[in-house]
Amino acid sequence: MKSEFLDRLAVITGASSGIGLALCAALLQRGARVLAMSRTLGGLEPLLQSYPDQLVWLQGDVTRADDLQALCRRAAEMGPVSYLVPNAGIAELACGLDMPAFDRQWAVNGAGALNTLNALRGELAKPASVVFIGTFLTRSAFPGLAAYIASKAALGAQARTLAVEFAPLDVRINMVSPGPTATAIWGSLGLTDEQLDEVAESVTKRLLPGHFLESSAVANVILFQLSQGARGVYGQDWVVDNGYTVS
Repeated sequence: MKSEFLDRLAVITGASSGIGLALCAALLQRGARVLAMSRTLGGLEPLLQSYPDQLVWLQGDVTRADDLQALCRRAAEMGPVSYLVPNAGIAELACGLDMPAFDRQWAVNGAGALNTLNALRGELAKPASVVFIGTFLTRSAFPGLAAYIASKAALGAQARTLAVEFAPLDVRINMVSPGPTATAIWGSLGLTDEQLDEVAESVTKRLLPGHFLESSAVANVILFQLSQGARGVYGQDWVVDNGYTVS
């Protein structure tokens, strides 16, 4: 069966590791063309070697207007953009009242995602699908991550309203909120190996299958949200968390 993704253009930020990298791989395997942006090449190098005619990488930071403009110019050359996933994100441990920590995380997780859509809005196809990345923690709590959670919650509120505003343009907007996933973001929190092991043990006890998610599992849900199989879904936030928030 011919893939609906064949030859269509997807733009993915934060594409060099974790969920972004897994999503790039899944789209490339289905014949999509992928314009990937990240601050470092990271895990994209093998994909560039395997899919030289499908994958284009741009080094860039979603907090920099010049980088987003460069992304838009390249998308215009390759477009139109059928699929957009502003996946770039950061997390850091901080007190919930640490406003500089919130500003840093909002700049990437919230404003960075919204500015990516704004930069590319004129290059979107009809139809097109946009999936923002949230977090399962907006349904729960995690001490030290209040600023991270708040940035994602605010993005979710924006996404719901944007879904209504963009629907007349034949653009669907939704969100996928991953749960505990085996990605590099855990190592960026500044915890020691012993502390990370303690957190992992505590979190794992609440996961129904008894293990963290694989990035590919989250990527598959995003892939469905992007597809015409989800054509009736607007402004929704799908939680993919191995049962953490129901256990």
